[in-house]
Amino acid sequence: MPIEYDAVVVGSGPNGLAAAITLARAGCSVLVCEANATIGGGARSAELTRPGFVHDVCSAVHPLAAGSPFFKTLPLERFGLEWIQPEIPLAHPLDDGSAACLHRDVNFTAEQLRGDSSAYRRLMKPLASNWEKLANEFLQPMLHWPQHPLALARFGIPALCPATLLSKILFRQEPARALFGGIAAHSFLPLESIASSAFALVLGIAGHAVGWPIPRGGSQAIANALASYLGELGGKIETNRRVENLNDLPKSRAVLLDLSAREFLRITCEQLPPTYRRRLESFRHGPGIFKIDYALSEPIPWRAEACHRAGTIHLGGTMDEMAAAERDVARGRIPERPFTLVAQQSLFDETRAPSGQHTLWAYCHVPFNCKIDVSDRMESQIERFAPGFRDCVLARHKMNAADLEISNPNLTGGDINGGAANLMQLIARPIFSPTPYRTAIKGVYLCSASTPPGGGVHGMCGYHAASAALREIFAKH
Repeated sequence: MPIEYDAVVVGSGPNGLAAAITLARAGCSVLVCEANATIGGGARSAELTRPGFVHDVCSAVHPLAAGSPFFKTLPLERFGLEWIQPEIPLAHPLDDGSAACLHRDVNFTAEQLRGDSSAYRRLMKPLASNWEKLANEFLQPMLHWPQHPLALARFGIPALCPATLLSKILFRQEPARALFGGIAAHSFLPLESIASSAFALVLGIAGHAVGWPIPRGGSQAIANALASYLGELGGKIETNRRVENLNDLPKSRAVLLDLSAREFLRITCEQLPPTYRRRLESFRHGPGIFKIDYALSEPIPWRAEACHRAGTIHLGGTMDEMAAAERDVARGRIPERPFTLVAQQSLFDETRAPSGQHTLWAYCHVPFNCKIDVSDRMESQIERFAPGFRDCVLARHKMNAADLEISNPNLTGGDINGGAANLMQLIARPIFSPTPYRTAIKGVYLCSASTPPGGGVHGMCGYHAASAALREIFAKH
């Protein structure tokens, strides 16, 4: 059977498109197969509630996309990608009506954290100033020879600490602890876990270095720009092409799969050596999410003034309260007050809703594959900091963790990070190997968030997997 393409990529999420672009830039002929009618995977937008209300289906706010070393090499602005920077990247309201905020400027952020200004500045300023060096270090497999060992050590030592411990050692006041804890909770780990601080540091310094921006028109704009550039390079995309077996694909020299570890096992199980299959089967997924998209009649009536100027808001209360909620989730329980994240894109992007009306993107952490409707608990958290919120709601679109997997099989059990991000699975992702992207099937590579560096819209999993294929296969031709 003759070779039809140099490479076939399965999945058109940001990692799949990044892999395809990397190969196409090297002169390879590339086909991308997408099961759904629209491209984008976790970077899609749709009218989920009412006509004219544009909602982000999965990812919404993109510090890692704006700071991605790979995306920075691409002319995505030429294909319509425009970043919008909210005045305040992140706000974390507290019960007294105040809010701890992450601002772009490290010094200004520190000044607002009274009692902890010096500690915050000492921790974050050196790291934020080294963003370019650090992003290249931590957005690749953990086990590598560092190019910037001193900068990485300065990051890595506090990053290994549990978030609860580090915040209580460094900060004396609740606003700084809560701000740090809310960012650390993006890890989906119990906040007492080793390396939970890494997420607070990565996303915190990204906020200072590149912001927490939103793409004009929705996250779909990221996928569309990537796809348009791929087309310019000669790559092809076929939608509505579901792959149930590798034999469904055209003949190629390399296959790159933007699929979760579990989906990879499903379509290749009979072709995998038993030892490799067992190692993959031991890969663990993290908790899921319960997501609600809202159409609103007016902006959210936040008590804290800063929240009206923030793109992202963490609703979790104190550090201790968030730690208790994340412990519950890890133990398979639904917290009474779940840690809830919201993004109010329409405050900054008029394309998201009809004039005078708004959207709200919101999710909370729940146990893996949870099928329970927790919207009342989520909305109680929003009402806690924005009394009268429910009176603004025109329509809701809800998805539990199991629904999310049905809508996108890569979101196994509602896990949006492609697998648990504990220290072991940051090192061995999806298995312990010096070449984590290469699978046990010759010429087949995994390029999803189940590989390093893990979840997030940054394209680095795809870039690294495609780079491995170029070294191992195409350098020989």
